[in-house]
Amino acid sequence: MTTQATPAGDVRDVIIVGSGPAGYTAAIYTARADLKPLMIAGSVTAGGELMNTTDVENFPGFPDGIMGPDLMENFGKQAERFGTEVMYDDVASLSLDGAVKTVTLADGQEFKARSIIISTGSAYRELGVDGEKRLVGHGVSSCATCDGFFFKGQEIAVIGGGDSAMEEAIFLTKFAESVTVVHRRDTLRASKIMQERALNHPKIKFVWNSEVASVEGDAKVTGVTLNNLVTGEKSKLAVTGVFVAIGNDPRVDLVKDSLQLTAAGTIAVDGRTSKTSIPGVFAAGDVIDPTYRQAITASGSGCVAALDVEHYLSELDS
Repeated sequence: MTTQATPAGDVRDVIIVGSGPAGYTAAIYTARADLKPLMIAGSVTAGGELMNTTDVENFPGFPDGIMGPDLMENFGKQAERFGTEVMYDDVASLSLDGAVKTVTLADGQEFKARSIIISTGSAYRELGVDGEKRLVGHGVSSCATCDGFFFKGQEIAVIGGGDSAMEEAIFLTKFAESVTVVHRRDTLRASKIMQERALNHPKIKFVWNSEVASVEGDAKVTGVTLNNLVTGEKSKLAVTGVFVAIGNDPRVDLVKDSLQLTAAGTIAVDGRTSKTSIPGVFAAGDVIDPTYRQAITASGSGCVAALDVEHYLSELDS
């Protein structure tokens, strides 16, 4: 549900840019502190990566697991219950200098606040090979839960070796005739439980020490060309679907020229706080975390940001 935002001329206490576990948690805490937050959740990215996740089994409080979109819906309802205003729009630019920050939307609307929380998360990483972009939506995908149904009875490749790749592969077995996991190394990076599930699944096969050199097909995917990183040998893998799960990049386009970034490309924060290089600007979630990238750590990070904002505004008013 979209909440009608307070007129843009008002200077708010806090605006949250982005959603997901970090943004929604920050919204819950700042709303309960009577800071009347405005969350600009994004038109497409609202809810973050969990909107593309199937069973979430490791978020505390859900012993039987919960679907990612359902978990995010619960977060959103809780944030709005305490008075968070939510806009499902996209931010075009941020002006972060000075005591009052300005958030400009894609349609030109401007909103001002004394503090900003950046919780823009991360974006799926691309392979960067020939044929990939051209065939997105025609056999190339980064979201098994979005597109898996369309590959019923087909041969599918999943590219990657981490938890997300194993989750994609396992989910796709519900539809596919077979799933081939292509990984650059000879061992998986995924957690032990996810490795065991994938390695023991009768529908999942593995191609080790290999990378995708190109995605083949004219109107739709017909296969991939693989390069063996040990022998240098090229080979063809006939598939009609390619699901890319090789990691994520922090969404820092809005702030890369204004905030200090880390070597990993995330927003730099001061120690365990959410304080960025500009006073009054805070960051939380995957956009500051290149390592753990879990829903629960993002949520905790959102709590930190909210408390930091509360303390920052309290000091300004004292």
